Amino acid sequence: MANADHVSVKVFSLNCWGIRFLSKHCPQRYRMLGEMLCKEEHDVVLLQEVWSEKDYLYLKKKLAGCHPHSHYFKSGVIGSGLAIFTKHRIHDTFLYRYSLNGYPYMAHHGDWFGGKAVGMAVLNINNLMANIYITHLHAEYSREKDSYLPHRVVQAWELQQFVRHTSAGADLIILGGDLNMHPQDLGNRLLMSYTGLRDSYLETAQFDGCEDGMTLIADNPFISKKELAPFEKGIRIDYILFKGSSRTDILCDFMSTTKGFVPGHPFPYSDHEALTAHLMLKSRIPAEVGSDQPKAQESHAGKLAELVDILTEARTEVKVGLHCAERMRYTAARTGVMGLALLFLELAIAAVPWLALGAEQPFPRISFYLLASLCFAILLTTFLLYVFYTMELKSLQGAEDQMRLAVSSLQEKLRGFPVAQPHNALRRPPEGHEPSALDPEE
Repeated sequence: MANADHVSVKVFSLNCWGIRFLSKHCPQRYRMLGEMLCKEEHDVVLLQEVWSEKDYLYLKKKLAGCHPHSHYFKSGVIGSGLAIFTKHRIHDTFLYRYSLNGYPYMAHHGDWFGGKAVGMAVLNINNLMANIYITHLHAEYSREKDSYLPHRVVQAWELQQFVRHTSAGADLIILGGDLNMHPQDLGNRLLMSYTGLRDSYLETAQFDGCEDGMTLIADNPFISKKELAPFEKGIRIDYILFKGSSRTDILCDFMSTTKGFVPGHPFPYSDHEALTAHLMLKSRIPAEVGSDQPKAQESHAGKLAELVDILTEARTEVKVGLHCAERMRYTAARTGVMGLALLFLELAIAAVPWLALGAEQPFPRISFYLLASLCFAILLTTFLLYVFYTMELKSLQGAEDQMRLAVSSLQEKLRGFPVAQPHNALRRPPEGHEPSALDPEE
């Protein structure tokens, strides 16, 4: 495509840590962020943890001149916290809420109330159809004992499915956000391998930012070093990922991150570092089928084998989550039965005076009222927990079933190399179809 030559796209991503009345210096930091974005010439701005719609409306008004198009993705009790601002017109949006997102009784973590999701916006950038995705996965509160790992793996699985199934006709795919996963974590490998998305930090020709591209650093005054343990310097959990198509090549020309304090200001924009990626697009020259066919087959078979290993590991983690959910549901059911037995016992004691034809009640009436309230509270709580864990089980079982089918499909493709599918190995996808990691390489 001639009109794709020398097209540049500048992408900005930041977890804003925008919890009103709880996050430090929240109004001041939003003002700082708005002023900076007005000066910089970003094509796409992806913000996470904009928990208050009032803050989104403030930024929308502030950025009206430089980023006239925006969208706020609403989800959950307090909203998804996801917002996109762009120079280019937004033609369509869609939000997919993850089926698993922590536990409602872990109120101090708050992830369940946020309704974590992935938002999609379809833009037209210089006559190129661009699918822009923004997401925020469940946080990791303990590296050693991560009880949310099965949930985050399922979120990564659903994220890659959403991206693959909605980006077939796109010339450009960009995914930005706080994935809450280290580069080599299982969920990250699953996402990258399946979708073919590339990490702008690993792909960039030039980089200016924190060491190893870290986005949570010890030098940030909003970060406690205990939160980073056992990683003293910091971790990298925020990403800008990208991918071209059969018609468009995309390269990361330059990437940068903030480095803690903002010059001229007493504190940073957030507890996370902001990312900026300069992407360059150009027309793709169709590759000719020739002598490289055996190498292409070997490379694709290797990728399929690697993907089988990743999926098998993911299934193992999901099964761990299944066993935990089954155990918790059993505990809720058992506690509910105990509460019901206690209620029947109370009713039996209360019936004694009536059966004894006027005998006085040996226990104060207030004691029965309190005990009845306790029984009903136990029954209601355990019933709600039983329903919740049943829903969690179904979501985990559904994801595990999908992964099992995917593994079978990949293994069948592997058995077809190099004899059964020699022509499919180099078959080009139809026009408008974006190949995934499951499709043969071009």
